[in-house]
Amino acid sequence: MHKTVFATAAALALSSTLSLAQDAPAVSEPRHVILIIGDGMDEQQVTIARNYLKGATGELLLDKMPVRGASQILTVEDKVNGKPLYVADSANTATSMATGVVTSPARIGTTAGSDQDIPTIIELAQTAGYRTGIVSTASITDATPSSFAAHVALRFCENPDQIEKVEYKGIDLGGCPQDMKKNGGPGSISEQLAVSGVDVLLGGGSQHFTPMAEGQNKTVLEVAQDEGYQILQNADELTAARPGKPLLGLFSPSTMPVRLQGEGGRISEQPEPSLLNYVHDYLGDVTLPESMECEPNPEFAAVPTLKQMTDAALTHLAQDNDRGFFLTIESASIDKQSHERKPCGSIGEVEQLDEALASALAFADKNPRTLIIVTADHSQAAQLLAFPSMFAKYPIPIYSPGHVSVIETPEGGAMMVNYATSNFIMEEHTGAAVPLYANEEGEGLVPPYLRQPEIFGIMKAYLGL
Repeated sequence: MHKTVFATAAALALSSTLSLAQDAPAVSEPRHVILIIGDGMDEQQVTIARNYLKGATGELLLDKMPVRGASQILTVEDKVNGKPLYVADSANTATSMATGVVTSPARIGTTAGSDQDIPTIIELAQTAGYRTGIVSTASITDATPSSFAAHVALRFCENPDQIEKVEYKGIDLGGCPQDMKKNGGPGSISEQLAVSGVDVLLGGGSQHFTPMAEGQNKTVLEVAQDEGYQILQNADELTAARPGKPLLGLFSPSTMPVRLQGEGGRISEQPEPSLLNYVHDYLGDVTLPESMECEPNPEFAAVPTLKQMTDAALTHLAQDNDRGFFLTIESASIDKQSHERKPCGSIGEVEQLDEALASALAFADKNPRTLIIVTADHSQAAQLLAFPSMFAKYPIPIYSPGHVSVIETPEGGAMMVNYATSNFIMEEHTGAAVPLYANEEGEGLVPPYLRQPEIFGIMKAYLGL
């Protein structure tokens, strides 16, 4: 039987989170929390994007935030009282922020080992009368967005066809049979979102709403329509959406197209050493990939931008609302493009996040009781390397053993970006702490260093939950 532990979840949270929650103020005026997540947006990703978008001496809007700190990522083995792990995934890190509980990789809103559901900040906010929203450039059923409103044992259980057993190219990835409705569970992620009552759901993932809902003669999308959702499929429909009804915007089959791509669609490549270099490290020479520029991705024009989705979410959540709201916004493909060794794609998605932040700050200027927190779920592959190498003056070939791109910047320089975490088709996450930013409302609330689950406590306390 799928267990729910709404009454006992507080006992699982960190003591610092509990302390913050106990100090929660009485809320007598509308309050809003906007949590912006750059998936995989560590300091390397921010620096690479800043250099390209603003120049070496320039500043992103992120850099002007008055509160700046670091968030330490925590994760554990998938067993009760499991040992610490030191590199996380998006599912368990988003769950940490959404619930205040440390769990294991691939879990969505559930505890490690015991597989108990944990109440999320969105569910608590809904109970307290707040409106809620989720915006993402990924599928809204993906790990980070879904962790705020769903509960499954495995992040890949995104729709009714992918819950009992999940396969990818013949590889068994596991499943969530205990989460199926016939076994007393809440169903797949898309089924849970369809009945979640979240006021605004915007992003990609239409393919996860077309299967038939478990045990019903209707699709998951039709279930959402029965729940009162306006279904939106493009930017024009987003602009024309009527107030007063919840929004479900599905603007692409899966992850939404990114803004930038490498010149001609190029990705990072491995340097090519000469035959002599294989004989001895000090012999021969090496050919590096040709430099490239970043260029617009033509597919990006077909979908709304992250800023457009953010603006729509803010409008719909704030209209005729004397209580307030919780909204989480994710720029997902900083991470996804890094997995694929595509630095230009990641750069464009940091830019999208910066634009969404501008909308959030403009809202906060008119609504002073608005706490904005910007952070990442985990760190990612991508390093900014010396170009040319600091050893270039020596008469021996020196080169990165990973995949590299040499990117020509608008200010006339050249950046070498390296990916070297894996020899597999995809790069892996890394284990560093990630940046943490807040607006003026976060002064005195957001410390210079915290553990990721404490973000939940800060938001919970601010909303008086």
